[in-house]
Amino acid sequence: MPLEFEKPILELERRIQELKETAKATGVDLQAEIRLLEERLAQLKKETYGNLTPWQRVQLARAQGRPTTLDVLEKAFQDFLELHGDRAFADDPAIVGGLAYLEGEKVVVVGHQKGRDTKENLQRNFGMPHPEGYRKAMRLMDLADRFGYPFLTFVDTPGAYPGVSAEERGQAWVIAQSIQRMSRLRVPAVTVILGEGGSGGALAIAVANRVLILENAWYSVISPESCAAILWRDAKEAPKAAEALKLTAKDLLAQKVVDAVIPEPEGGAHKDPDRAIQNLKEALLKTLEELKGLSPEALYQDRYRRFRRLGAYAEP
Repeated sequence: MPLEFEKPILELERRIQELKETAKATGVDLQAEIRLLEERLAQLKKETYGNLTPWQRVQLARAQGRPTTLDVLEKAFQDFLELHGDRAFADDPAIVGGLAYLEGEKVVVVGHQKGRDTKENLQRNFGMPHPEGYRKAMRLMDLADRFGYPFLTFVDTPGAYPGVSAEERGQAWVIAQSIQRMSRLRVPAVTVILGEGGSGGALAIAVANRVLILENAWYSVISPESCAAILWRDAKEAPKAAEALKLTAKDLLAQKVVDAVIPEPEGGAHKDPDRAIQNLKEALLKTLEELKGLSPEALYQDRYRRFRRLGAYAEP
């Protein structure tokens, strides 16, 4: 389904396509009319995508066709070998992870995985992990430390699963354990926020030396809808909440919650996933190169200092 603010763009694209088909079928020269509409389309795209509100960026972060963790592993990495299970309860399809190569370098990768359609979303629980998903992630953190491989994570979740089954198996405790374990890694750790970065469900695998974010992704302690339901007793106030939460890439960079913003193609990563993934790969390689010279102890201290700086303020 098209997003509401994109409908004028899609309508103009449809009219241009109709004119091209008419010109081809009838042989009538419509190049002047088509050129005029294409200029108008370019201007409309520039105005629309150059002035997106926080809520519109949230919508783009959730757009169908946006690259998932498995898409990134398929197109930016080589020889990905998925590892399953937490060795305690079960395998959680909402988190995927394993071993891979990034331009010849061995790495350990973990990420939230949403579905590409309704059936797969149900299987993946809409990217909301159970405790066993985070235990699987911690198992892979141990693997990275044991062999000295960089640890890369990809965040795309509205939050950890809040259901009774997850609570029965210690959801909050496991998230805290995962945050603690990742903070103690002795290898380079890099996180990329792909789409949604909701609350502790995202932070559990985002305690990295460097946190990168795609241009239209969001990262916050709570989703706009949940925030609106609490503060204004109405989830329809989500646009107002998105504005107040300062959850966009630009806001997060200004607050030093993230370290770099990865540009997306015009209109969002779902418009050209291959290009978005290429941009992501280049940013990852650059970031890993910056961390390569640090010793295990220096990496640990670097991560500690990074998170201690968050939330600092100066008294007048």
